[in-house]
Amino acid sequence: MSQWLEQLSGKPVQDFVFANEHADERELVLQQKTIPGLPAARIAEQIAGRRKSRKKLPLWYSTPGIVYPPSLNLEQSSSQATAKFKASFLKAEAQLNTLADLTGGFGVDSFFFSKEFEAVTYVEPNADLLAIVRHNHVQLGSDNIQHIHSTAEEYIGSVSGKVVFYLDPSRRDENTRKIFRLSDCVPDITQLQKFLFDKSEFMLLKASPLLDIQQGLREITNVKTVVALSVENEMKELLFLSQKGFNAAPLWIAIDLDQEGNVKSKFPFLYEQEAAATAQMSEPQQYLYEPNAAIMKTGAFKLTATLFGLSKLAVNTHLYTGAELIKDFPGRMFKIEMLNPSGDDLKKSLPDNRAHTAVRNYPLTAQQLMKKLKLEEGGDKFVWGFGSVKKKHVAVCERLS
Repeated sequence: MSQWLEQLSGKPVQDFVFANEHADERELVLQQKTIPGLPAARIAEQIAGRRKSRKKLPLWYSTPGIVYPPSLNLEQSSSQATAKFKASFLKAEAQLNTLADLTGGFGVDSFFFSKEFEAVTYVEPNADLLAIVRHNHVQLGSDNIQHIHSTAEEYIGSVSGKVVFYLDPSRRDENTRKIFRLSDCVPDITQLQKFLFDKSEFMLLKASPLLDIQQGLREITNVKTVVALSVENEMKELLFLSQKGFNAAPLWIAIDLDQEGNVKSKFPFLYEQEAAATAQMSEPQQYLYEPNAAIMKTGAFKLTATLFGLSKLAVNTHLYTGAELIKDFPGRMFKIEMLNPSGDDLKKSLPDNRAHTAVRNYPLTAQQLMKKLKLEEGGDKFVWGFGSVKKKHVAVCERLS
């Protein structure tokens, strides 16, 4: 793609891409062989890439002259929110001025690292992708990033001085199927880490949100901090910060960000605290609490109850209940308006037969519960199906902001 870089970033193509943001790019390809002198498929790729960036990468989306790579590179990139968080987090932890992003990709992380570190090296073996990213970094106004065409393994040998390493290994095999084990990713961090610590004191690894945290801790050495990172209650990344020589118990932190990358909630703990905690059980009280996705990922189920003075509904029901409103609870909060309503009571409570449904430790899925209660999705109310120690419940709830 690099041979078309100048044309793709030029005004005629950019004007066309911006003007056709909502167009069906597949139809454009069928209707025209070329668009502003370039293969229509290339222009279609730009339209699709910009549309995907609208929420994920708003700075890229709004900046003229940005060029997008094939969709897989864009899908695998960090979001603007998580990249912004990682940059400030790693700078505060490492207290160094130089960083090497060993798995450069679409360059989102490198760009935000360049806002926190004095010098950033972007390392990428794909020459076409590197050319696109170097161009985009200029468009975005970054001037302290060095772009190196190399694999991570080859580049490490040339490193000297104090540097922080960041890695986001590719989680696709040669058939583009998703993989999750760290040893199956490229580069293989389980083999590479011993060489990294010959060159640096700090390493931050981004892993799949589906990776089991304990499995990650078995494969990665010297882990100082584990971060489960969600954005607006959607789990996005697992981060492992390693420090050379660190051999104590790592700190686990569940963090939920807003769309701009600001921290909405932060839940730090040691795994030993969760193991030692005891959660009280209770039948549903006035308020119902659902932990955010990051806390759910860490498995801090008992500790959530004890730290916020709440009771669990059952061992395997990761919902909490209490008689008072805990305004700073890190997750969704509901006020129970009606518990186990009759059919007539449900109709009175939901006169338009609309509600959002959700379940925890319940014999039906949310869709099945909705169908059973003859409801449609929508409205202001929530209907929860969940199991307590004694029985299964259905609760009509008000969502609290």
